[in-house]
Amino acid sequence: MAKKITVKERKQLATWIGQGPKTFQLLYSIQRDGCSSEMFHQKCDNQGSTVTVVYNTSNSVYGGFTTKSWALTNTFVADDRAFLFQLRFNGRERYNKFPVHPSYTANAIYPYSNYGPTFGAGHTLHLFSGSVAKNGSSYALNGSSSFQNGYYTCSVPDGDITNGNMNVFDLEIYRVTDGLDPNDTDEPWRKAPPLKKAYLQQLMEKIENYCPPSDLSVSHAKILMIGPVGAGKSSFFNTVNSIFKERITAQGCSGSAEHSLTSVYRQYQVKSPKTGKELKFRLCDTCGLEESLGPDLADLNFLITGNIPDRYQFNPSSPITTDIPGFINRPELNDKVHCVVFVLDGSTVDVIPQSVLDKMKQVQIRMNKLGLPRVVLLTKIDKLSKTVQDDVSKVFVSEEVKEAVDKVSQMIGVPRGNVLPIKNYENEICLDDGTSCLALLALDQIINFAEDFLADQPDVVETVNRKTSK
Repeated sequence: MAKKITVKERKQLATWIGQGPKTFQLLYSIQRDGCSSEMFHQKCDNQGSTVTVVYNTSNSVYGGFTTKSWALTNTFVADDRAFLFQLRFNGRERYNKFPVHPSYTANAIYPYSNYGPTFGAGHTLHLFSGSVAKNGSSYALNGSSSFQNGYYTCSVPDGDITNGNMNVFDLEIYRVTDGLDPNDTDEPWRKAPPLKKAYLQQLMEKIENYCPPSDLSVSHAKILMIGPVGAGKSSFFNTVNSIFKERITAQGCSGSAEHSLTSVYRQYQVKSPKTGKELKFRLCDTCGLEESLGPDLADLNFLITGNIPDRYQFNPSSPITTDIPGFINRPELNDKVHCVVFVLDGSTVDVIPQSVLDKMKQVQIRMNKLGLPRVVLLTKIDKLSKTVQDDVSKVFVSEEVKEAVDKVSQMIGVPRGNVLPIKNYENEICLDDGTSCLALLALDQIINFAEDFLADQPDVVETVNRKTSK
């Protein structure tokens, strides 16, 4: 279902309308009030400037604006500031404004008693007549569209606006007034300290001082990174390593290729810039998941349960068996994985092959049996949002990133708080405080989850011992 207009989209509408910031007050929604011309006029007549927003079943969003009131005039009404618009097409941002043609301003809108919102001579955008019944979760509107009649459409065909049909999830009408909308403030969707130098130093110090629970024979928190080819697993290690080395590094094998560049299982270590000692966590990198290549479920299970030695060379044509050199037959807690991180490219989550998603879901079934925590690293968030591309510290006020986090949360089946957006270092030659803060904020949370898992282990051992002694 297409989501309602975002803060960014309301700001874009306000820019098109002009004359300063605007407040949008919902007057009418066919999901809430029913789809009928009678209810439309009852809710929307004599309200002044309004914007009509259509959400169709193809996740496209479009509509129209007029400064004139809807009313039972049964005649065309002039409005030289009226325009039609497009905000999304097939779920992706597409901003287009279609102003009323100067020759047709006298026919900008048509407030007919038996019509819903209707713009333009020749019914440029006529949404419905009479009443339309709901069919499941949507409405098949009985109107029509011909955007070329009376409005400048910049040669954009109807099909590239309406998807060639009038099937909609909702139709909303907002009263538009002058003034800043209290809902349009840059209130973050996730609370976090400012991603500045001072916070970066706090995170570095906390991670440097981390130690696993003292009552366990565990030298480090072991974190396994799993994800599709090119998602950024190796790049995340390089990013973390760069932060602690205080320069851009490329120890992990990263880049772009048709198949996974990682061919060796690596348990990467990071050292303190102050003492030179190894920090108490390991970022474990493995080859990327592919439709027909890469580790299968059995291979991933061996990795999770700690049977595979560091620097094991993967053989794409041969699965892992207990006969491989260095196979750990009786892995101890120190050998096992303590947290699994699914690494996903935020800009391509809509096109992840189903077979790859199935692998990740199968891994989760095994993780659930072991009580392992799972986290998602959402990478390349700068490709989702121009705001974040310009300033990564704006990540938690970006509607695009929030929507991607929500989508991945549902897709993978993890709480939204377990989806951590980051931007890896890949094109930079200098460090950036915002990028570094975001990476270490994610790493700190991952270590917290691993710590929670390890903290449960003494209880598990004690429970098993009690059952055995009975």
